[in-house]
Amino acid sequence: MKKVPYKIYLSEEEMPKVWYNLQADLADRLTPFINPANGKPCTKEELMQVFCEELVDQEMNNKDAFIEIPEDVRNYYLMYRPSPLVRAYSLEKALGTPANIYFKFEGMNTSGSHKLNSAAAQVYYAKKQGITKVTTETGAGQWGTALAMAAAHFEVDLSVYMVKISAEQKPYRKTIMETYGANVIPSPSNTTEIGKQILSEHPNTGGSLGCAISEALEVAANTENCRYVLGSVLNHVLLHQSIIGMETKIALEKYGIRPDIMIGCAGGGSNLGGFIAPYMGEYLNGRKDIRFIAVEPTSCPSLTRGKFTLDFGDTGKTTPLIKMYTLGNGFIPSPNHSGGLRYHGMSPIISELKHGGEIEARAYGQTEIFDAAVFFSKHEGILPAPESAHAIKAAIDEALLCKETKEEKNIVFALTGTGTFDLAAYSAYHAGNLTDHIPTDEELERGFATI
Repeated sequence: MKKVPYKIYLSEEEMPKVWYNLQADLADRLTPFINPANGKPCTKEELMQVFCEELVDQEMNNKDAFIEIPEDVRNYYLMYRPSPLVRAYSLEKALGTPANIYFKFEGMNTSGSHKLNSAAAQVYYAKKQGITKVTTETGAGQWGTALAMAAAHFEVDLSVYMVKISAEQKPYRKTIMETYGANVIPSPSNTTEIGKQILSEHPNTGGSLGCAISEALEVAANTENCRYVLGSVLNHVLLHQSIIGMETKIALEKYGIRPDIMIGCAGGGSNLGGFIAPYMGEYLNGRKDIRFIAVEPTSCPSLTRGKFTLDFGDTGKTTPLIKMYTLGNGFIPSPNHSGGLRYHGMSPIISELKHGGEIEARAYGQTEIFDAAVFFSKHEGILPAPESAHAIKAAIDEALLCKETKEEKNIVFALTGTGTFDLAAYSAYHAGNLTDHIPTDEELERGFATI
């Protein structure tokens, strides 16, 4: 095998021209969205009241394994893609492991994360349909920032409901969104009826993604020529994020490398689902030679402690019912610094794969993931986002296990974003002020009671 460089880049000619549609491999296993009013599967017409038509078609497409990336979206991708696949030689040396560690780095754009991959596609389809305004929610701010960038490029108005605690922890995210022309509202707010209701019931709440989704949906439903877009969970978002996995696979195959373990953090499931998509497709079709690991925070443990059942995707109970791992639509997680992982549910695709045993899941506390983040940054020169640090922690643990067993394995993880806007979190870590909240069974039961 030829020497693997520190960074593997693809040429423009090698860039994928299609997305990988993982739900085509799960066609007989996924439960359709359910209309809570009649208990029947949602129709295309019902979903089009909220989403753009082509996104609805993608959401419901369980037949085509590959879907063409529009030329305008491919051209937008070329401004910041392909992203590098990095061999973590320095980290391997520091750990003294025989494992080969690789990470796909998605932080090389202004949003600092993978979210731009789907933002560009969703806004493109909105513009194509003639939509003039979109609304959304954002947790840590990566999705809101990415969507603001895409909306500015395609000239579509944008309103972002940002989880209040994240808006307080990451004020400069709000500044970037506003720089690109977005209207940013901390959630829950007094600008919507559901926001007012949540504030009346929980006046001191820091909010949640479920709250912010409810507000964004309400605005979309009551605004002319407006649609709702979201940055994770749903099938079409994982489809767009498969550009990560497609690039990873092309880059590794150039050097004859096959992953033994693939790892990603999991909040709603978009980066993990996109990262593993082409490899999971092979796994589901018989090539079962890879372990897939989803990593979440102990404070919001949907995969590791949640229930696999139908639930609303938002706190205001305005979405269809979704079959997923959930902590209950009324569960409001503690205000940890991994804002992008503070969602009560999980992607239907990731949930089904976890339920079927194809994906493993584990949870870590705040302190240990920041330990891993700092260790990684010292040896690889990248300050990771707290969300990404969950994947780093798992990769380090797996590499140390290889050290014990003297096995040379290929560990590949998704480094989905930078920590440039998370310095308040790092300051709290260095000051010893981070807490590791683990919900009690009683807290979880209160959340489950809202299902």
